Amino acid sequence: MKNSSNKLVNSRGFYLLMILIVGGFLSCIVFLGIVQLVKGDTYRAKAESNQLYDTEISAERGVIYDRNMKELAKSASAWKIVIYPNKITEEATREQLAQKLAPILVEKDENGKYTPEDLDETKESIREKAAMSSYGYLVLKSRVEKDVRDEIATLMTEGKVTVEGKETKISRFIAIESDVKRYYPYGTFASTVIGFTGTEDIGRSGLELRYNSDLTGTSGRIVSAVNGGGSNEKMPVEYETIYAAKQGTSLVTTLDETIQRYLEESLSQAKKDNNSKSAYGIVMDVNTGAILAMSSQPDYDSNNPYKLTDEKIIESFKDIKTEKELDEAKLNAQYSQWRNRTISDTYEPGSVFKIVTAAAALEENIWPKDQTFCCNGYISVEDRIIRCSHTNGHGVQTFSQAFANSCNPFFIRLGLDMGKETFFKYFEAFGFTDTTGIDLPAESSPAKDITYHSLSSMSTVDLASSSFGQSFQISPIQMLTAVCSIANGGNLMQPYVVSKMLNEDGEVVKQFNPVVKRQVVSKSTCEQITKMMEDVVNSGTGLNAYVAGYRVAGKTGTSEKLGENNGKYVASFACFAPANNPQVAVLIAVDEPEGNYYGSAVAAPIAAEIVQKVMLYLNVEPQFTENESSYSEANPSNVVGKSVTEAKATLSNAGFNVKTIGSGDKVLEQVPSANQTLAKGGTVILYTEKGAKKQKTTVPYLLGYSVSDVYYLANYYGVNVKIVGSGNNTNGFVSYKQSLESGTEISYGDTVTVYFKSTSVDSD
Repeated sequence: MKNSSNKLVNSRGFYLLMILIVGGFLSCIVFLGIVQLVKGDTYRAKAESNQLYDTEISAERGVIYDRNMKELAKSASAWKIVIYPNKITEEATREQLAQKLAPILVEKDENGKYTPEDLDETKESIREKAAMSSYGYLVLKSRVEKDVRDEIATLMTEGKVTVEGKETKISRFIAIESDVKRYYPYGTFASTVIGFTGTEDIGRSGLELRYNSDLTGTSGRIVSAVNGGGSNEKMPVEYETIYAAKQGTSLVTTLDETIQRYLEESLSQAKKDNNSKSAYGIVMDVNTGAILAMSSQPDYDSNNPYKLTDEKIIESFKDIKTEKELDEAKLNAQYSQWRNRTISDTYEPGSVFKIVTAAAALEENIWPKDQTFCCNGYISVEDRIIRCSHTNGHGVQTFSQAFANSCNPFFIRLGLDMGKETFFKYFEAFGFTDTTGIDLPAESSPAKDITYHSLSSMSTVDLASSSFGQSFQISPIQMLTAVCSIANGGNLMQPYVVSKMLNEDGEVVKQFNPVVKRQVVSKSTCEQITKMMEDVVNSGTGLNAYVAGYRVAGKTGTSEKLGENNGKYVASFACFAPANNPQVAVLIAVDEPEGNYYGSAVAAPIAAEIVQKVMLYLNVEPQFTENESSYSEANPSNVVGKSVTEAKATLSNAGFNVKTIGSGDKVLEQVPSANQTLAKGGTVILYTEKGAKKQKTTVPYLLGYSVSDVYYLANYYGVNVKIVGSGNNTNGFVSYKQSLESGTEISYGDTVTVYFKSTSVDSD
C-alpha cells in the first residue's frame, strides 16, 4: 500500500511539473509573439530612440527676386543653440546654466543693449527647458548670428558648472548646430509686399505668406548611432547617415527695385510733408497687369518686423494708462504697419472714379461729347442738394470740359441719365464687385450693400453719389486695374506680383502669364477717355501732374471719409503715360493729409515725380512740343580731346552754354559728361589743364520760386537744373522740392532736379 501511495504522489508531481513547464513555455511563446508581432513596431522605435540620435538639418527657403534678379529675400547660414535636459539632474546646475547662457542669448537692440526684464525672461525660459528631464534635446534659440555663436562656442570651451560637487564642462549640456536665417538685404524695401517670416521660418505676411508652401524647403536629417552606456555620446562618423536638406522654390517677382525706390522715396516724403496718417501707391504695367512697384507708408523692416516705426503712433502710447492697454495698442500697431493698404484697405475713390462713369456713358452713347451742360454750382436729387467742388459753378461745359473740371453735377446727370441698371453693369464689369485676384494675401473682398450698393438696393441718391465716386468703397488695386483697362484699349487685366518660379538649380518650374479677365469697353471709348484725361493734366485739375516731354493722362480725386472719420479726406491721383503709347499706370493716395487735402495739390505732384523718373529709367524718349521748347533736353556731345575752339562751337550750336576752366588748348574733361541729359540752355564746364582741380559750388535754396527765378539762381550759382511738374504755361507755378538740399557742395555744372506745382489749382 505504501509503495502504491508513493507512486501516486510521484505521478501527480510529475504531471504537475510537466504542466508548469509546458505552461511556462507556452507563455513565453505567447509573450514573444506579442512583443514581435503585436508591439514590435513600438519596441523597435524605443530601441532606435536609445540607439540613434536624430538631428534636423534646416532647409533654406527659396529666394525672392525682383524682375532683374536682384535678391529681395534670401536664407543664409545661421546656428541654433540646443540643450540636453535629460543630462541635467540638479536644480543648481540649471540655475548656473541660466546665469551663464542668458546674457548671451537675450534679445538685444541695434546697440547691443537689453533690459533687466528681458534678461529675467530669458533666464526663466532656460530654466524651464533645462527642467524638462524627459527630453533628450530642446532648442534654446534658433537662427542666431555668428557673434552669438562664437560667444557660446567660447563658453562651451572654457565654461564650467558644478555637478555633484565637481566642475563639469558646459559642453556636456549644450551644443551648437547649423541652422538657416531669413535675411532681407534692403530692410524696409517693399516690406508690405514681401512680408516676413516668423520664429519657425513660416511666412507671416506678404509673398512670404502667400507662397509659403512653395518657398519652404524640405528639411534634411543627420541620423547618428549612440553608445549603449546611457551617456547618449555619439558614435564615430562611420555610424552616421546624412539626408541633405532641399531648398524651397524661388520666386521671380514683377517688382523693379529702381521703380520701387522711386515710389517709396516719394511716398515717404509726401507723408512727412503732409503729416498724413499714411500714403500709399502702385505702379503697374498697363498691358500685362504686372506690379512694378507697390508701397504703403509707414512701412517696417522685414528683418525686425515687430519694431514700430511710426513716430506718431509711438508718441500716442504715452497717454495709455495700463500695461494691458499698452500691450494691446502695440499689437494693433504692429498689425497696422504690416498691412498692405493698397490691397487690404478700402476708400471712397472720389473723382478718380469719374473715369469709369465717363467710359460707361460714352460706351452707351448716353451723352454726346459735343452736347453742353450748365453747372450753376449744385444739383438737386430728390430731397438732396449736392454741390460742386467749384461752388460758384462752372457754367456751360462740354463733356470734355466737365471731365477736366471734375464737375460733380455733370457726372450726377450722367449717372441719372444712364440709370442704375446700366451704371451697375459697368460697375461690375470694371471689377468693383469682386476681388482682383492679385497673388497677395488679405485682399479686401467687396461686400454687397456694405462696401457698395447692389442693383436691387440702389436708390436714386445712391446712384447720384456713386456717379462721382462717393458713398461706396473700393481698394486702390481695384481702381488702378480699372484705369489700366482704359490705357490698354479696354482689357481688364488680373494684377500679379510673381512672374515665375525657379527650382534650386535656377530652372523655371512654373511661368505666370498675363491674364485678361474681359473686355470692358471698346478701344474707341478708351481713346476718347484718354484724350479727356490728357486735358485734365494739360489744362484742368491735374496740372500738377504735368511732365514736359511725356503726355500724361490722369484724373484727380478728393474723397471725404465716412463714419467716425467724417471730415477727414483721402487725396488721390491716377494716371498713365505716355498717353500716346501707354506703358505704366500710377495711383497715389494720401490718407488724412493736414492742411490742403485736394488730390490736385497733394497727390498729383507725387505722381509727376514718379512718372518723370520711371519714363527716363525705362528709356522712353521724351517728345517735346513747340510749347515745351524751354524744357527740351539733350546729351551734350563728347568733346574731350577736341580743341577748345572746336568744343565750344559744337556745344554752342547744340544750344548749350560753355564755360572753360584752365588755359590749355584742348579739352581734358567735361561736366556734365556726354552720357548725362542736360536741359537746352544749360552750362557745360570744360577743363583744359591736367590735374586741374574741379571747381566747386554749393546748391542754392530753390524753393518757393517761379521757373524763371529758379533758372536765374541756378545760373548764378553755376549749377544746372531739371524742371519737373510745371505746365505749358509756367505762370502760377512755384518750386516745392529740390533733389539736393541747399548748401550741398557739388561740382560746378552738376544738375539739380527742381519740382514745381501750381498755386492756383485747388480742387479735384
